[in-house]
Amino acid sequence: MQWGNVGVPPKLSYLLGLSKKLPEGISFFRPVEIPATQRSNTRFMTTLTHHEQQTTQDALQLNGTDYIEFYVGNARQASYFYRMAMGFSLIAYAGPETGRRDRASYVLQQGKIRFVLTTPLKPDNEVAEHIHLHGDGVRDVALWVDDARLAWKEATRRGARSVQEPCEIADEHGSVKMAAIAIYGDTIHTFVERKNYHGAFLPGYKARAEDTLARPTGLLYVDHVVGNVGWNEMNRWVDFYASVMGFSLYQHFDDKDISTEYSALMSKVMANGNGRVKFPLNEPAEGRRKSQIEEYLEFHHGPGVQHIALASNDILHTVSRLQKQGIEFLRVPHSYYAALQARTGRIDEPVEELEKLGILVDRDDEGYMLQIFTRPVEDRPTLFFEIIQRKGSRSFGKGNFKALFEAIEREQGERGNL
Repeated sequence: MQWGNVGVPPKLSYLLGLSKKLPEGISFFRPVEIPATQRSNTRFMTTLTHHEQQTTQDALQLNGTDYIEFYVGNARQASYFYRMAMGFSLIAYAGPETGRRDRASYVLQQGKIRFVLTTPLKPDNEVAEHIHLHGDGVRDVALWVDDARLAWKEATRRGARSVQEPCEIADEHGSVKMAAIAIYGDTIHTFVERKNYHGAFLPGYKARAEDTLARPTGLLYVDHVVGNVGWNEMNRWVDFYASVMGFSLYQHFDDKDISTEYSALMSKVMANGNGRVKFPLNEPAEGRRKSQIEEYLEFHHGPGVQHIALASNDILHTVSRLQKQGIEFLRVPHSYYAALQARTGRIDEPVEELEKLGILVDRDDEGYMLQIFTRPVEDRPTLFFEIIQRKGSRSFGKGNFKALFEAIEREQGERGNL
């Protein structure tokens, strides 16, 4: 069966937000027929053997993060913030002018990082409902794969809940195959196969001319994406990424590693076979007061993406530019820097410059890394960003946890949420 410029399959509109009539030049190809037994399986399998895990990794063939889509109340204004403050360029757009009637999307890029900001044009669709419940935040962490159908088939066979069955869309620039599965909260992973596409982003999006507003800051790629889950839910999602997607446990931090006088949390980092996709997962732990994870869950109304770590190869330059362009960062006291080199050993960067900007440093047996965290980028204390530069280290800043979380607690106290 061929789909032409006729009615859109309802499940596909969930992903693409297309109108009932497709834009001129956009066509659908045959959706893949999937046995009913694969559509309703929602249980996660138990721990895989090494061979089974390798088979799953081979089937998914994850090459990296394709894009991250945010649902936001006003994408036009949000895109201005990401362009002027964070340095992204507007590269593509889809909305009423391109045939979409219920939403508008702005595609932003810097280095290999692609953000999609999507806003509802009507109050009765899933974008508006997501924003009403969660506020502005991440809906989709899309993954670039060699074979979207095979990735979806293997993930659902192992227990993932399907959100979008495999489909193929095309325009004059080629075709893209896509499929999607549900993860924690209302977040999804879309598998994107784009080897036969040469357009700006996806079929249905119109390329934009060179962005004269963008002020680049040297951001390169997505280092990792951190998810917050509810009480006693972390191991469930660790099992999901291991058993369903073939990931391995990369690092583990318990409440002894991540705690202050008042609060604690636990975290496990899952990574795919080639290490290009890393997902730390956090859950609250018992403490005297409310942890940052509890605050997030309260204001986000459930699990979701807490922060996105963006890599730079010159963090001093990047953070300096971001601060000048209006991005606010968490700060730690002078005592942190007074003891810094005693803890980390020799580093290349001047400590006084690190202190001036508020950048943290940690070392492991492979090298060191530099990192800094923004304040929440919206009024709800939910989503924020990390800027990171790795100089050999593959860790996540364990030595900075105490100073960082004390800084977060100071902000929580000012909000009355500690």
